[in-house]
Parts: sequence; structure tokens; C-alpha cells
Amino acid sequence: MKQRWYGKFFGLIAGYLLLRHPAGGLLGLLIGHAFDADWFRSDKDNPFRMFGLTEDASMAEIDQAYRRLISQYHPDRLAGAAPELQRQAEAKAREINAAYDRIQTLRKK
Repeated sequence: MKQRWYGKFFGLIAGYLLLRHPAGGLLGLLIGHAFDADWFRSDKDNPFRMFGLTEDASMAEIDQAYRRLISQYHPDRLAGAAPELQRQAEAKAREINAAYDRIQTLRKK
């Protein structure tokens, strides 16, 4: 994946011009870096984040991360637990399966 740079550039200029001080430029640079690094995107936007991987991960790495997470959050593992814990595990397992399905659809394109 190509590294973005324009958020830092425009953040530096906008921060300096808005605050009329070099500290404003540094603040803008920090905010621009956050946008370039996708700090503000949710996990639903990027299914690879669910597994802690980048977009250039191989299918073997994705499968391994999927199996690790689904075995950890599978509702059958919490059969004797409290109902609230079971609902949370079911919701997390649905999120994991949805992210895995999304990655598979993205890879087929």
C-alpha cells in the first residue's frame, strides 16, 4: 500500500495559517499524520484491522488470524457462561465472519 503524504502537508500549512504560530503548524502536522495513517477510520471500513493485518497480507496469514480469533470468540466455547457473555461472543463472532467474508470478496476482485 502506498504511503500517503498530503494530509501532513496540508495539515502543516492549515495549522500554521489558522493559528499564526509555528506550534499551530506542528499541531496541523500531527492531525495530518493521523489522517494519513487512518487513525480515524473504524474497523468496519478496513476488515484487515479486525485481524491485526495490513492489506498486503497473504491469504495464509489471513486464514491463520481468522482461525485464531474465531476459536477465541466462538459462542460454543462459552456454552456454560452467562447469557450476556454469550451474546457478546456471538456478536464478536459475527463481526469476525463478516470481516473475513469482506476480505475474500475484496481478494476476488
